[in-house]
Amino acid sequence: MSPRRSYDQYCSAARALDLVGDRWTLLIVRELLAGPRRYTDLHADLPGVSTDVLASRLKDMERDGLTTRRRLPPPGAAYVYELTARGRRLLPVLQALGAWGEEELGERRPTDAVRAHWFALPLLRALDGEGVVEVRLEEGDFHLRVGAQEGPVYGDGPAPGEADARLEMDAATCEAVARGETRLPDAVRDGLVAVTGDGTLAKALREA
Repeated sequence: MSPRRSYDQYCSAARALDLVGDRWTLLIVRELLAGPRRYTDLHADLPGVSTDVLASRLKDMERDGLTTRRRLPPPGAAYVYELTARGRRLLPVLQALGAWGEEELGERRPTDAVRAHWFALPLLRALDGEGVVEVRLEEGDFHLRVGAQEGPVYGDGPAPGEADARLEMDAATCEAVARGETRLPDAVRDGLVAVTGDGTLAKALREA
């Protein structure tokens, strides 16, 4: 395990960057906000990271109290990484960073990797209230836990139970919402997002 590097500045921002300022660290947090993940799953959803760098970052994050590692019981018998309570408190940091970076997205480049669940955090910013929202995109399905106080805030695939709302949209609409060019209620009103479900979240979107 590499020794922790420090800015050696008596400043809370500098101290925070001592822990999360290294390349890939916050993107690992983004992935672990979906809940426990195996090393191979993390590597698959972080295209461009080397195995050595990913392993090093995970060890550093465990040392710094941001993640834990545990072994699944049989028949899984694999190790998974998950965020600690302190690690989960980075959600508003990532949300603020994502909102700040919206104008940098522009149109998707041919070289850009994409995963459906990378749109989870932008959509969470666009939703108010509490409940489970299932999202269907061309790239795949995922679900959001809007207003979750602890535990995973999103996950791959359909919602594990009955969703409060289901959203279906094309890639262009989802990207426009992620870039901050289109408000989700406006996209619903313009017929660009199909909303189904009887929960309060679905009703709020249809009535906005």
